[in-house]
Amino acid sequence: MAAEASGAASELVQVVSLLAAGVIAVPLFKRLGLGSVLGYLLAGLVIGPFGLGLFTDAHAILHVAELGVVMFLFIIGLEMEPSRLWGMRREIFGLGLAQVGACIAALTLVGVGLGFSVTVAFVAGTGFVLTSTAIVMQLLEERGSLSRPKGQRIVAILLLEDLAIVPLLAVVTLLAPGGAGASGMERLYAIGIALGSVAALVAAGRWLLNPLFRLLAAAKAREVMTAAALLVVLGSALAMQLGGLSMAMGAFLAGVLLSESSFRHQLEADVEPFRGILLGLFFLGVGMSLDLAIIAANWGLILLSVAAYMVVKSLVIYGIARILRATHTESLERAALMAQGGEFAFVLYAAAASVGIIDGTTNAVLTATVILSMAVTPLAVILFDRLGPKATVSMDGVELAENLAGSALIVGFGRFGQIVSQPLISRGCSVSIIDTNAENIRLAESFGFKVYYGDGTRLDILRSAGAETARAILICVDDPETAKRIAEIARAEFPLVPVLARARDREHAVELIHAGVAYQIRETVESALAFGEQTLLTIGDDPEAASDVMAEVRRRDAERLELETAGGIYAGRDLIRGNLSVPANEVG
Repeated sequence: MAAEASGAASELVQVVSLLAAGVIAVPLFKRLGLGSVLGYLLAGLVIGPFGLGLFTDAHAILHVAELGVVMFLFIIGLEMEPSRLWGMRREIFGLGLAQVGACIAALTLVGVGLGFSVTVAFVAGTGFVLTSTAIVMQLLEERGSLSRPKGQRIVAILLLEDLAIVPLLAVVTLLAPGGAGASGMERLYAIGIALGSVAALVAAGRWLLNPLFRLLAAAKAREVMTAAALLVVLGSALAMQLGGLSMAMGAFLAGVLLSESSFRHQLEADVEPFRGILLGLFFLGVGMSLDLAIIAANWGLILLSVAAYMVVKSLVIYGIARILRATHTESLERAALMAQGGEFAFVLYAAAASVGIIDGTTNAVLTATVILSMAVTPLAVILFDRLGPKATVSMDGVELAENLAGSALIVGFGRFGQIVSQPLISRGCSVSIIDTNAENIRLAESFGFKVYYGDGTRLDILRSAGAETARAILICVDDPETAKRIAEIARAEFPLVPVLARARDREHAVELIHAGVAYQIRETVESALAFGEQTLLTIGDDPEAASDVMAEVRRRDAERLELETAGGIYAGRDLIRGNLSVPANEVG
């Protein structure tokens, strides 16, 4: 009993240390601007076999944590409707194949230069070509680039690399001593099983999954729906693995097949917590796998390999991107994000070791090289963000604000400014409009609006846009600081022109009034009041009584704002709590 209790306590210590490592390291590294991935990697190194020694088998943790990558790909698949994926076919099989093929050729030459035989150099370079899906996806998500066109192109390349693992494993078998003697029937059999697995998964996704979830939803068992979501993810991953494909590819396909399902959002909500925890565990496992003894014994070769492989791979990625007409900034960003090796390299190197292409030491050196490259990637991305060129906005089709004149000058033409302009234009008022978003300007042009490019925080631009002769200046930008700055300039330079402004909230409204704005409105006030009045009518209140209530609410709000403007925020709160006895949930 004592031994069992001791074993249970030991396992609990490991669980607690894993959670503590992530909870401490990730917020700290994100606070320092280094990102969560690097925090997980370093935390794993600290608690792993070569740190505090709380874990002795990092590969066992890594094997379980790969499910985090699987779930990540499932969620990505849920965002990829089949039509959208079909629309990416050129990026997947064009851009993806071009990058993978060029990188394999270049990195094989690097391996030969490092002293490996041609066969070993090919295997080493091919493994390094397979980018870390987990790291790149996480970085794209943190940067908010996952749904943007440049992010989607990277996703397409990662999908092609996932597909490439199958033929690459077959090539490794052929390169093995005596591998060429494998019968053609055996290879055809393996390909047939892989294709059959894909076909079976597609069939199940089209004709079985939706009826299954409808049946479970009718049962109204919440925990069963969660279990079913995990079953779909892990079952599809297992099906692909048994067919010789990657687990991540199976989960991605399952997500794509369910992307048009009415249960899509429910599935995403069920899987997301598991995905986050397991993906963090994967990065911790990678950090634990960093064998410091092997690095110490072969540090020269490993450091040279990391530098050579990452530099050459990034140069090839940049070159392919530029050839295919990506911008300079996007090409550099893609190179910085994808210059590392990935988790599939471990699978390829293990297969090569099992058939005798590489020995144990070479396998360990190559694995350490890949892990170090994964650890360096977040730092490379940080350097790119700080030192790299900033994205430039195309000004094609966009005119600068020069010598404009109108009854009203609208600064900012987002959703708020667009609505504000409509009654003015309907009454035949001449309106000058400026904005700093070139894409919004081009979009407005397609709807018949003439918008000019101009920064309202610059006095010369306001003069060129006609602020001095306008009968009103309308500040419709959504950034509070920008709005305040424009209001201050307008008060100082155009004191005879009334300024009306959009306010983010009550505090911003007070700041705008102090800045000299003649009229301000909080962007959600009128819509919220109209919504509240309609709610009273819907639940059966008398229309006249509802109208009186709304008038009283508006009066109290105006008095509260006036007091806050004159005597600060606390005066307004005193009015609410003392004079008017407004319930706490009416404080805004």
